[in-house]
Amino acid sequence: MTQPHPPLTLYLAAPRGFCAGVDRAIKIVEIALQKWGAPVYVRHEIVHNRYVVDGLRAKGAIFVEELDECPPDRPVVFSAHGVPKAVPAEAARREMVAVDATCPLVTKVHNEAARHNENGLQMIMIGHAGHPETVGTMGQLPEGEVLLVETVEDVARLNVRDPAKLAFITQTTLSVDDTADIAAALKARFPAILAPAHDDICYATTNRQMAVKAMAPRIDALLVIGAPNSSNSKRLVEVGRTAGCAYAQLIQRAADIDWRALEGITSVGITAGASAPEVLVDEVIDAFRARFQTTVHPVETAIETVEFKVPRILRETA
Repeated sequence: MTQPHPPLTLYLAAPRGFCAGVDRAIKIVEIALQKWGAPVYVRHEIVHNRYVVDGLRAKGAIFVEELDECPPDRPVVFSAHGVPKAVPAEAARREMVAVDATCPLVTKVHNEAARHNENGLQMIMIGHAGHPETVGTMGQLPEGEVLLVETVEDVARLNVRDPAKLAFITQTTLSVDDTADIAAALKARFPAILAPAHDDICYATTNRQMAVKAMAPRIDALLVIGAPNSSNSKRLVEVGRTAGCAYAQLIQRAADIDWRALEGITSVGITAGASAPEVLVDEVIDAFRARFQTTVHPVETAIETVEFKVPRILRETA
């Protein structure tokens, strides 16, 4: 006799998944392929999600790490994370058709850094070394004009040019709580430092973290759908653990679920990083429905209505 499936409550975070910047970046590649035909080159992964990248590759996108891998006679798209100033300059020198898919909220940080630099301030960036967004933002200014800190401890080791002429910016995909601690340390050590007029951490990152915090007291386990190189997805796992969810794991798709670790549980929270498409969320829910008598409860903490336009070059007729 077949044993009945055990009952399980799935708490589904809202908002989750694609943000406006990711949605715009993917559209940019798709429209570029329609406008110019394949191949269209993309410097770096357009967003950090293998499913999305593979889907665009199947349509004719070619992903490269550096501009010198692109032929000069084909369009190139710069990823949503942003690029150092030298990259579009080199594309212009080679007379390439270049389309900038940098998220407008990342561009806002770039402009902020440039403005402070013009006013003679040295920048301190709160971010993760080597992350494309951090590399792109630091590359907006000359070497030495942006100092990177990743932890509160890093603040104590900073060697600045003039403590009275400093400003700080942040990577847009960080943990709100961790960044607040580092910002407080910066202000304590450098009382004159200028903070961002508005929080650099993007609305989507904040909203997804708030939904996880709201779910955490109700769940035995948290699954975050996202890529291992996705900063905002990894932060969601950390936020879940900090909020009291002992089992919080990052998965790329349903095949990655560790069912043994979930034995005996009665409630699971599901969310998705800003680069993860909803189709992967549906896949995970279907996997639970195949093993449990599943009830789904949304946990909505915000409604997102932001939409970003694609660049003018894609809106112009050929």
